[in-house]
Amino acid sequence: MHADAEEMHSTLAGGALPRATSLAGVARAPRWTRFFAVAGPGLVVMLADTDAGSLITAAQSGAQSGYRLLLLQLVLIPILFIVQELTVRLGILTGQGHGHAICQHFGRRWAWVSVATLLVACVGALVTELSGIAGVGALVGIPAWISMVIVVAGLTLMACTGSYRTVERIALVVGLFECVFLFVAWRAQPDMAEAMRQAVQIPIGDKHYLYLVAANIGAVIMPWMVFYQQSAVAEKGLTVADLRAARWDTAVGSVITQAVMAAALIAVAATIGRTQPGQPLDTVQQIVGAITPFLGPVTGTLVFALGMIGASLVATIVVTLTAARALGEVMGFEHSLEHRPQDAPWFYGAYALILALGGVLVASGTDLVALSVGVQVMNALLLPIVLGFLYLLARRVLPEPYRLKGPYAVLVGATIALTAGLGLYSGIAGMFA
Repeated sequence: MHADAEEMHSTLAGGALPRATSLAGVARAPRWTRFFAVAGPGLVVMLADTDAGSLITAAQSGAQSGYRLLLLQLVLIPILFIVQELTVRLGILTGQGHGHAICQHFGRRWAWVSVATLLVACVGALVTELSGIAGVGALVGIPAWISMVIVVAGLTLMACTGSYRTVERIALVVGLFECVFLFVAWRAQPDMAEAMRQAVQIPIGDKHYLYLVAANIGAVIMPWMVFYQQSAVAEKGLTVADLRAARWDTAVGSVITQAVMAAALIAVAATIGRTQPGQPLDTVQQIVGAITPFLGPVTGTLVFALGMIGASLVATIVVTLTAARALGEVMGFEHSLEHRPQDAPWFYGAYALILALGGVLVASGTDLVALSVGVQVMNALLLPIVLGFLYLLARRVLPEPYRLKGPYAVLVGATIALTAGLGLYSGIAGMFA
């Protein structure tokens, strides 16, 4: 696979397009067969996007602002697709991960700036994901340190014994448990007339509202998503023939992740947001309490546990792999799941160490709700760096037929500038509320 990537890059450097072949056995397959063969990187990264921190941020938004942030969830769907579609182009047409591409085209110093930004986001996200798992364990009486030992050992074993495709399938299966929040939102029986009325109410002068706007932007467009999907597309060996299917993979994932975010917001807005408007959520147990009135204590706890475990596990896999891969890309060591541990010891060592450090931090105790919202705001503040490099790469590196140019380049540039600017403004304004 790496030989193919090198051959592809060599071909691009000579000005020709990469060969239009696809995954083995599906070059002339029907569209649906091709889609299912190609799908994975987009769906996995989008399911990881709706992680423990994102779900808690959505729940906090529903509790404090009712349905007033519901419209933002819908607006973020095309923005999320626009951003992640650029990673698909770059991964397919360069065969490189994001950090490697920055290093080659902007220099190692800028690559380290970008990767340092990524690592900050990854550490915050990882602690949030593992805290979500520990919070679910606490609901059934399992101490945090036992939950962390099980998760760290299990995910390290998975990475060391599985190929990329195996890890991808595991991530997809556990991530789909998030969809239980769609059922939760339906059972909450929200007042749709009230939801639509509040959705268009935008209290732009409310700094607490702006803080939640920044948190929601950071919860949806995260730095590690850009790095993960570009590397995953390259590692899976997708080529130009797979570009259309890979875009659909990303589009479907964008809709699913925002549907889950909206569902979590609706479920809490229909309960705490209606009976105790403005009441903040301080613990995972309070979030569970918001959904138990219409599901019952046992069913409510079970449904929440399945959704949170699915969201946390898939995000933990993605975030840890992203951090280890990015370090490999800028430091020059092997960084693929297709290599055995003995052939890529630094990659697997970094993966295990990052995971273990996250587990130790969580076992020491942390305020999950406050941490989760804070991490998402931090993501929003980091967006100008991450999205700036992504835009420049799409403008400079891609071959002519696939380069970001013309009116669409203006649209993408304006979208990225407005999104990053709003996240930055809202985050700074909210922090000084």
